[in-house]
Amino acid sequence: MQQLMSIWIALVMTFVNFVPGFVPPKETPSEIDKTYPYVFVHGLMGWGRDEGINSDLPYWGATSCNLVDNINAEGYECYAASVGPISSNWDRACELYAQMTGTTVDYGEAHAKLHGHARYGRTYDEPMFDGWGQKDKNGLINKVNLIGHSFGGNTVRLLLGLLDEGAPEEVRESGSDVSPLFLGGKGDWVNALITICSPNNGSTLAYIVNDLHLIELLLMIGYSWAGFFGRSPINGYFDFHLEQFGLTYIPGENISDQDPIHAIAKLLTTEKDNVAFDLSPDGTKELNDRIGMTDKSYYFSYTFRTTKTVPKLGTQVGIPSTLAILVPFAALMGAYSTNTVTDFQIDKTWLENDGLVNVVSAKYPFDDPHVDYNPDNICKGIWNVMPLSTGDHGNAIGIGVSEEQTMEFYNGMIQMVEALPVTN
Repeated sequence: MQQLMSIWIALVMTFVNFVPGFVPPKETPSEIDKTYPYVFVHGLMGWGRDEGINSDLPYWGATSCNLVDNINAEGYECYAASVGPISSNWDRACELYAQMTGTTVDYGEAHAKLHGHARYGRTYDEPMFDGWGQKDKNGLINKVNLIGHSFGGNTVRLLLGLLDEGAPEEVRESGSDVSPLFLGGKGDWVNALITICSPNNGSTLAYIVNDLHLIELLLMIGYSWAGFFGRSPINGYFDFHLEQFGLTYIPGENISDQDPIHAIAKLLTTEKDNVAFDLSPDGTKELNDRIGMTDKSYYFSYTFRTTKTVPKLGTQVGIPSTLAILVPFAALMGAYSTNTVTDFQIDKTWLENDGLVNVVSAKYPFDDPHVDYNPDNICKGIWNVMPLSTGDHGNAIGIGVSEEQTMEFYNGMIQMVEALPVTN
C-alpha cells in the first residue's frame, strides 16, 4: 500500500509540474507571516524618542508606562518619532519623512519660498528602520503602520497624502532636485494609518481662543519659549525643530547667528504656515481638500468623549474623571455651537468633545468615505471608525489611567492591525 501511495504521489507531482496550463498553487500573501514597524507620531507640544524629556516622561504612555518600550518587549517593532511640537502640519510631515528615511529634511522649494523660511532642515544619518518601500524575497513591499495622536493624526494623514499623490507645485519649482516625497506613487508604503483623538476637521477650541484674542499672545509665548530654550544648554531635552526659521539650532551644533527677535517676528507674520491655522476647522479643510484617500492603505480612527449633557441648557461639561486641566476647555467647547470667526459652519453636533478635540471632528474627515468598524469586513481606502471610548484627550496616551488600561487599549489596536491580510 505504501508503494502504491508513493507511485500515486509521484504521478500527481508529474502532472502538476508538466501538464501545460496547470499552475501549481503558490502561498498567498495573506498566508505569509509578515509584520510591519509601527511609527508613533505625537501631537501639539509633544515629543519623541530623540528628546531627553522622553526618558523622564515618555509622551506615549505618559504617567502610566513607557508604551513604546512595552510594545517592543512584546516582540513588535515600534518607534516614537520626533517632529516640530509647534510647527505647521506641512513642516512636520516633511520632518517625519526625513527621519524615517534617514535623509535631510526638505520642506520643498515652493513651500519655503511662499512662507519665507529655509528649504532644508537637519540631516538624519540613518533611517528609522531599514528597507522601507523596498520589496522582500516574496515580492511584497516593506510597509509601515502610522499612528498619530491629536495633531499627529493630521501629520500622518498629510504624509500619506504626499507619498501617494505627491506635490505638483514642488515638482514644478524644484525640477530634478525635487524630494522623492513630492513625487507621489508611494501610497502602498503604508499598511495602516491610525488617528487617535485627532482634529480631522479641526477643533473649535481654535475659534474660542481667537474670540478671546489669545492666538497672537500664545504664539508669541510659544516662539519666545522655543527661542530661549532652543539656544540654551538644555536644547535637546525638549526640541522645537524650528531651525528652518533660524529660531532654534540643532542639538549639538553651534548657535545660529540669526537674531531670534527677527525669527519670531517672521513666524508671527506667517499666516498659514503655523499650528494655529492648521488646528482650526478652516485650516484642516484646506488639508482635507488637498489630500484624498488611497485604496492601498487601511484607515482607522479612535475617538474619545469626556463630556455629558447639561440638562435644560443642552451644553456639555466634563465628566468627573476628566483631567483637571481639561475641564475648562471641555466646558468652553461644550457651549460653542456657532462660529463667530469665519464662515465655517459649526452647530450643536460639535459640542461633545474630549477636552481638546470635538468628537464629530475626530471620527473622520467630513468628505471621506467611512463605515463603523466591522472586524469581519475591513476594507482599504475607507475610514473604519472605531467605537467611541469614554475618556479624555490625555487618557488616550496614558495620562491619568493605569498601565493595564493603556496596554489593553494599544494591544487591542496592534492585534487588530496584525490580523489584517498581508498584501501589496
